Amino acid sequence: MPRGIRHHPGYRALPGVTAKVDSGMGDRAMARFFNTAGPMKPEMNYCIDPLTRIDWDEIQRLISDMRYFVMHAPRQTGKTSALYAMMHALNAEGRYVCAYANIEAAQTARDEMYGIPAVCSTVSRSLARHLERPDLEDWFLQEGRRFPPQDQFSKLLSHWTVTSEKPTVLFIDEIDALVGDTLISVLRQLRAGYNERPAYFPQSVILCGVRDIRDYRIHQGNGEIITGGSAFNIKTKSLRMGNFSREETEALWLQHTEETGQEFDEAIFPELWEDSYGQPWLVNALGQEIIWELRANRDRSRRITLPDYREAREALIQSRATHLDQLTDKLQEPRIRRVVEAMLSGESVSLEGIRIDDQQYVEDLGLIRTKPTVSISNRIYQEVIPRELTWVAQTRIPNQESAWYVTPEHRLDMAKLLGAFQQFFREHSDAWVEGFDYKEAGPQLLLQAFLQRIVNGGGHINREYGLGRKRTDLLIEWPLDEEQGMHGPLQRVVIELKLLRGALDTVLAKGLEQTADYTRRVGADEAHLIIFDRGSGRAWDDKIWVRGETFDGLPITVWGA
Repeated sequence: MPRGIRHHPGYRALPGVTAKVDSGMGDRAMARFFNTAGPMKPEMNYCIDPLTRIDWDEIQRLISDMRYFVMHAPRQTGKTSALYAMMHALNAEGRYVCAYANIEAAQTARDEMYGIPAVCSTVSRSLARHLERPDLEDWFLQEGRRFPPQDQFSKLLSHWTVTSEKPTVLFIDEIDALVGDTLISVLRQLRAGYNERPAYFPQSVILCGVRDIRDYRIHQGNGEIITGGSAFNIKTKSLRMGNFSREETEALWLQHTEETGQEFDEAIFPELWEDSYGQPWLVNALGQEIIWELRANRDRSRRITLPDYREAREALIQSRATHLDQLTDKLQEPRIRRVVEAMLSGESVSLEGIRIDDQQYVEDLGLIRTKPTVSISNRIYQEVIPRELTWVAQTRIPNQESAWYVTPEHRLDMAKLLGAFQQFFREHSDAWVEGFDYKEAGPQLLLQAFLQRIVNGGGHINREYGLGRKRTDLLIEWPLDEEQGMHGPLQRVVIELKLLRGALDTVLAKGLEQTADYTRRVGADEAHLIIFDRGSGRAWDDKIWVRGETFDGLPITVWGA
């Protein structure tokens, strides 16, 4: 077994899980694979035991103490897999009867007249399936539906509990998919039955969704807005399910090595961590991309290299997969936009308009992390967010092709490229920046859209930005050998972006220091600093300029825009 996998931190084999080793292009149906859709199935998927990813002792204590509580996590983090694992563990233990129900199907019904029957139908069907109690579904269809919607859900749970030989426990998944009066009714019926537990109502209920219940903003039919906390004030605790640890991230990939013999270059794992920060869907999607979508790696005797990994990473980003599309949709939500816009602009002044609960909300959704500093959650999200926000601009920037800016030596002519951007910015910035939803970060986004259109011809842009940094760092990597592409020698160019706030000399001095520091840190060959002047009272002839500067022996070209 390569690298002593069974002794690797975070490795935990699941009992009874075996898979046929596929050393070539043999029977893939017998081999496990990385899961990117739906709950994890240990017999089919490489996986980390869900019970090791949660505080299982704490959850068992809350259930024993008859608590109702919330578990939340970003989409495709492993919530459903954890709920199933907990249900099976509790039922195997024998103290309770536990059932899981996903009530997302009731999302389309805002009115409780239609929504509550849909919820009850789903829950009764889940009870019949998970507990082998078809009588519960029959009872609801024959008797339960006669009760008014305001009492229907609580009657179903009461009937289940009274007819059960053991205390009942219910896991309700996708609770925050419900809207309007349906959601309010579910929460209030749970609250109404709470005092009757455990003899006449479930001993414990877990509400599971993407958001904490405190973040529910529920629009009632009369136009009034209430919060989830006020409708469900019996919540004891909110538990947040996190990402994989660094050890778990590596251990998951090494399960592929164990089962197939195919090895990964160890240099991949630090990159995998920075790109994903353990976000489970990203870890699995990158794994599946590299072992299957890169056709050469289907030969399990082939060692997977760092260039393979980087190719898979870019392919995943370019694919605009469902998970990444959902990320883009979130960016339009006002509470999220306020936080992310401040991060993209990098300006401290943008922090003044951000409320603490908005920042916490964006963190709960998995878009940012706050330790050790506030930043986008991982390097892939950091890459995807500006790309997606400027996608329309990239497709509509006229008359710009990468071939125009490539020298006979196949180097990017940065002076020509940035000079063209200056002219483009002068002619079009007012219209383009005004068209962005993220106007505060408009100049930075417009430059990235311009560069992305050019660099898409074969290179790559790395981005660093965050709250209060007062700059955005870009690193362009451009292949110098067309045949080798990104696997061969690279031209590496730093572009530092700053907004002009205050005196130019002060901004320039700080910008040169920051540009030199970043250039040396990433080992770039060439450095540029762009200072955007957003002052409305100055003429374009005063804003557009270029000059050479030196900082600590490093030549830096400075551009005004």
